[in-house]
Amino acid sequence: MYDLNDVVEMKKPHACQTNRWQIIRMGADIKIKCLACGHIVMMPRREFQKKMKKILVKASEQ
Repeated sequence: MYDLNDVVEMKKPHACQTNRWQIIRMGADIKIKCLACGHIVMMPRREFQKKMKKILVKASEQ
């Protein structure tokens, strides 16, 4: 399961051609930030769970 500050990979890459996102807010909605260009996207938790591919780095391991 994902947690705050985890780095995740989404199914589709961002427009800047990278696919590393950091979870910066969790609740009913989840806010993620692109680690390459800094773009922030907010989406409902259900949509996030559908679009997330895998967890790359757990926050507890950093």
